[in-house]
Amino acid sequence: MTVFDEEAAQAAQARQAQLTKPPGSLGRLEDLAIFMAGWQGRDRPRLDRVQALVFAGNHGVVAQGITPFPAEVTAAMVQNFQAGGAAINQLCRVAGADLRVVPLDLDRPTADFTQGPALDPAEVREAMTKGADAVDPTADALILGEMGIGNSTVSAALAAATLGGRAEDWVGPGTGAQGEMLAAKTRVVTEGLARHAPSTAAETLAAFGGREQAAICGAILQARALRIPVVLDGFICTAAAAVLTRDDPAALSHCLIGHESAEPGHRRLIAGLAMQPVLSLEMRLGEGSGAAVALLVLRAALECHNGMATFAEAGIG
Repeated sequence: MTVFDEEAAQAAQARQAQLTKPPGSLGRLEDLAIFMAGWQGRDRPRLDRVQALVFAGNHGVVAQGITPFPAEVTAAMVQNFQAGGAAINQLCRVAGADLRVVPLDLDRPTADFTQGPALDPAEVREAMTKGADAVDPTADALILGEMGIGNSTVSAALAAATLGGRAEDWVGPGTGAQGEMLAAKTRVVTEGLARHAPSTAAETLAAFGGREQAAICGAILQARALRIPVVLDGFICTAAAAVLTRDDPAALSHCLIGHESAEPGHRRLIAGLAMQPVLSLEMRLGEGSGAAVALLVLRAALECHNGMATFAEAGIG
């Protein structure tokens, strides 16, 4: 497995120490520049080409009354993405990312995980392969996002299966579930956890789905092999990524969490993964939107790292 390039990171750290600023004065921006250097394998990392992938899938568990929107909204939003009308389109444009939307068998929802496995092993492999194949090998960084009515319920189940805890610890309003609908989400996740006891990443994805979560996992693994740093979006994207730590605790070491979502389970998930989000803006849209905003911060970090003068160059000291 591709590993962090300590030599490149140390060279980036040495450069940071020579730039015309007090040591550490750019705070997290300095850490982000060094992170990017280590994973890109060069002391002056770049973001000339950034790819944003949004995977979309549908979920049989919506039949349980766990979302205020019908499954048909997934396809409608995919069309909106493709027409340039969604938030992620605007954010990718301003942040300088090339957006690709990948719908995954929207006419064939996963099975209801309260009744049996959401996917069979072959379907998991197929979705992971589609995720891996979507990654641009020339990208300097990869942003990941998702769309799928019902997938916050799936994500709560994935998070609970991966990190433990009760359904109540992970279930949140998602697209607006309240009252009886929120109680239904909690019941559904509780039933799913009682029915399934997966132990590997593939088993967890098969148990609960969905295809977009499996594709996210495939894209993360492919990016690691290609030495491409990854920026994850909010609760749903992070819950999917977390599944990979069931097989390898270091599976997400090349990933950043772009933002801390307002979805209640995300803070618990971030803590469980011992990661630190780049931003916290009370966002909870999905689509990769928080990751795209975080890309702007990454660009700021690298502009300072690569463009600032050293003390010697500035004739200071």
